[in-house]
Amino acid sequence: MSFIQTNNIKGDIFGGITAGIVALPLALAFGIQAFGGINSPEASSMGALAGLVGATLLGFFAALTGGTHSQISGPTGPMTVITASLISAAWTASSGNFSAVLIAMALAGIFCGLFQILFGIIRIGKYVRYIPYPVLSGFMSGIGVIIILQQIYPLIGKKSPVSTLDMIMQFPAAVSDGISIMALILGIATIAVIALFPYLTKRVPSTLVALILMTIVSILCSFDAALTIGNIPAGIPMPLFLKEGIDLAGIDWWQTIQAALVPGLTLAGLGSIDTLLTSVVADNITKTKHDSNQELIGQGIGNAIAGCFCGIAGAGATMRTVVNVKSGGRSQISGMVHALFLLAILLGLGSLVKYVPLSVLAGILITVGWGIIDFRGFKDLTHIPKADSFVLMVVFLMTVFVDLLTAVGIGMVIAAVLFMKRAGDLAENQYEAGVLAEGFDKNTPWEDENDVTEEIKKHIYIVRLGGPVFFASISGFNKTMQGVPPSTDIETVVIRMKRVSFMDQSGAYALETAIKDLQAKGVEVLLTIVQPQADAILHKTHIIPTLIPEENVFATFEDCIAYLKSK
Repeated sequence: MSFIQTNNIKGDIFGGITAGIVALPLALAFGIQAFGGINSPEASSMGALAGLVGATLLGFFAALTGGTHSQISGPTGPMTVITASLISAAWTASSGNFSAVLIAMALAGIFCGLFQILFGIIRIGKYVRYIPYPVLSGFMSGIGVIIILQQIYPLIGKKSPVSTLDMIMQFPAAVSDGISIMALILGIATIAVIALFPYLTKRVPSTLVALILMTIVSILCSFDAALTIGNIPAGIPMPLFLKEGIDLAGIDWWQTIQAALVPGLTLAGLGSIDTLLTSVVADNITKTKHDSNQELIGQGIGNAIAGCFCGIAGAGATMRTVVNVKSGGRSQISGMVHALFLLAILLGLGSLVKYVPLSVLAGILITVGWGIIDFRGFKDLTHIPKADSFVLMVVFLMTVFVDLLTAVGIGMVIAAVLFMKRAGDLAENQYEAGVLAEGFDKNTPWEDENDVTEEIKKHIYIVRLGGPVFFASISGFNKTMQGVPPSTDIETVVIRMKRVSFMDQSGAYALETAIKDLQAKGVEVLLTIVQPQADAILHKTHIIPTLIPEENVFATFEDCIAYLKSK
């Protein structure tokens, strides 16, 4: 945990309160979305409570123990989509047992936190930057589409199905069954207020204005209470084992733990990505540098504690973090103030939240989903490399129609394979070879080859390796080495390795085979300027000195030529 700065108290308090105001409607909306697959009147109030508890506890402890000074944490779109799938599966598997649902959600949050702590301890945070942009673009856009599709149902006063395919296929039947015109008007008005209010002023969060204004309108119009959040239990959040109404005795714990383990790992992975990307955004604005591994530990502690108190898991939230920074927040105090503000809402104003229409929260989430979609990525699909376009679309479609973990996993595999192919093709194109005696300029010589005497040129052949030699470039390397002509005049092959920055086991074995083939023909093989990594693997595989004596490995090309002159 980094030292908490206290030299910006006023800015941190104002930033934290402002971020809390923005976080309130989102915590309610994401919580209700998480419980959207439960067909019960109590689902909305339970979801709203879980969202507030998660935002409060995660927001406080992630700020206290994390590694990004101005980070605001809470429920986010990607995390909520995974939690919603988990809760729906638990509800179905338990035949409508709320205790089983809450326990499964809590365990997933705890596992998420423990995995994130482990990620921080083993220092995995730095590897997030290796995720290709097309994978992130397709994934986030898919999440945005799922959120929008899911919220169309409460926008018309209906309960949303769980799977994306069902959301699409069942929509005509839902409309024909009759919609709530008032719910639709409130939802569309909410979207309009969020979109247009910033043109009037940006000092007040438009989501909060929409929430309050549309809730007042719904009360004045005697809006159907069945389509509102309903009562939220007030008071201090209680831990899982002390929570009223939960039957711990009737739970198959082993089955529940198994069911929560993979979602917990998925939440940890996606939450870590979401968080560290937000940390980078905060760094860019504040001109600071976060500690990615400490941030993962802090997020893990926050999610584990939130899970213990039946709050939904979350991550660093970009929009709330930006609002905090723009409002003056600079230290961990701002994140803790944001959490304490939400706790005050939970303790004292929960009775007012019950009047909020679900269609208003749906309108808020539709704007969130719209903001998540990477429209620029889709716009540039025809202008970027075809491989990147393919990866983006595969990840997008799999996110929407299969599941999030599979989408990211397959996207990473495809992106890695395509990258290796491109890297291999590039390396292959950099390999050159030419018989000096038959035309020094056949392939462009390197600068230090210009002083080679005509006598030496008659008897040597140069292979110029212009890039890494690894499994993806082996075919090109073999083709180059097979190009050595069967000339009786060639006594020596000089393999130039100063640009071979990397060589893997496949590359080392391919080089070994080429050397053996040449030596079997009575050709002497010399190596020049072997880089440290390649030198290490050639020694470990005993190619040096077993095949190539140490005296045949030269630190410079000039040393090699001097050796040839002395023969």
